[in-house]
Amino acid sequence: MGDDEKAKISLEENQRDSDRGTRERTLAEKRLLRKLDMRLLPTIFIIYIMNYIDRNGITTARLKGLQDDLRMSDVEYATLIAVLYATYCPAQIPSNMILNYVSRPSWYIGACVAGWGLTSLLTGVTKNFGGILACRIFIGLPEAAFYPGAMYLLSRWYTKKELAFRSAILYSGLLLSNAFGALIAAGILANMEGRRGIRAWRCLVIDAIFLTRAIERLFYIEGAITIFIGLQTMWLLPDYPHNTRWLSKPELRLAQARLSEDAGEADKDNKEDSAWKGFKMAIKDPLVDIFAIMTVCQLLGLSFVNFFPTLTQTLGFSTTITLLLAAPPWIVASIVCCVNAWHMDRTGERFFHIAGWWWGVIVGFIIALSTMSIAGRYVSLFLMACGYAGFAMTLVWVSNAVPRPPAKRAAAMAIVNGCGNLGNLIGSYTWKAAWGPKYHQSMAISLSGLVLSTLLSIVIRQVLINKNKKLDADEKAAMDIADRERVEEAARLEGLTFDQAMERRKGFRYLY
Repeated sequence: MGDDEKAKISLEENQRDSDRGTRERTLAEKRLLRKLDMRLLPTIFIIYIMNYIDRNGITTARLKGLQDDLRMSDVEYATLIAVLYATYCPAQIPSNMILNYVSRPSWYIGACVAGWGLTSLLTGVTKNFGGILACRIFIGLPEAAFYPGAMYLLSRWYTKKELAFRSAILYSGLLLSNAFGALIAAGILANMEGRRGIRAWRCLVIDAIFLTRAIERLFYIEGAITIFIGLQTMWLLPDYPHNTRWLSKPELRLAQARLSEDAGEADKDNKEDSAWKGFKMAIKDPLVDIFAIMTVCQLLGLSFVNFFPTLTQTLGFSTTITLLLAAPPWIVASIVCCVNAWHMDRTGERFFHIAGWWWGVIVGFIIALSTMSIAGRYVSLFLMACGYAGFAMTLVWVSNAVPRPPAKRAAAMAIVNGCGNLGNLIGSYTWKAAWGPKYHQSMAISLSGLVLSTLLSIVIRQVLINKNKKLDADEKAAMDIADRERVEEAARLEGLTFDQAMERRKGFRYLY
């Protein structure tokens, strides 16, 4: 590279840096974020609601006879829940590798949404354990593409100081789906039992939602809605910052510049950064492995979500009242999740905003273990549900800790979430009906998982602190005498210490 070319690149970089704080740049960023927020966030929010209602319909259907009608034992019912994760977990890694490779993630995610909508629709016609088991196996494959894929897509558009709140909006769709699913199930199970000779749970596992007036005539409406949403997703979602069709070229350049400035390098794979190489880089990174084990323990501790209606039933009310009472904890949890993420973006802190909510779950378990009173147990359900405010930020932390190259980040997020969901698979067998209604053994196992995940998160925090210290040392070592004198003079004039002045010059740093 010649001196003239180097000078040109340096001039462009200086010009970009000088533009970063201008009013025009700020307004342009606000317009770009507004476009993304108004189109990307509502789409993935709605998809996530459908995702979890489709997946978890059988947990509420159990209250109204699904297990008895299909003559399933407790072990078979637990297998029905667990088997989804047998395909859902391993499929996430190749799915995110594909997502990073394809140029049109909107088409890929949209096709997967339509695929699980079709599988969900077919669940309602099953007649035996084998039939519903097959549906649960196949629904895990297309669903595997969504959550890690959506999180990766968010990380390709938002900076590390913007990502947490947007991720919380996505995840609040999951939390609200638990609330909506319970409320819808209350109406279906209470009012549709025996209509036209059909058990109410069959309507429920087909998830006839939103257009509840049409349920009596069209039991498969939700599957069709999910397929429709999947097709719409193909043009609603953005692709990547270099090829999204509904953004102008200046907006696309700005989107790429923002991420380059955020991490100190381009958010783009080199020619040699293949999906397979990204996977190998991620799997060899000890930090990714610790994140994965931490998430396994975390989701084992939070596995009560698959049995939440059953836990609510221990309060001693009818099926309808039980399902109505199951909704408020998730509504509160969704609000807590968004507030927690907003504060996380404001402060840049990660550890306490994630692990702190697990400690609330531990308190909830302790309350539930110590009393069978209605008030005490119901309070414990709120504390348990709010634990998901911490889990919602886990992949945000992974994205910050493994920022580049994108191929490695995509693989790391899929590895952590895919392996982590093994905790849900194990947890499917820890909430046995035989251990009810107190579920002391189940809560003790879950509590142990949260304690271990806390210890591992402390290790992650310390690793990132050490990495930042090394970056600090490298920056100071790279300074020549003239640079150091200028920093010292600026510090003297502004009444700062040398370290405070260096803090203002920092480049990329890990968030912990």
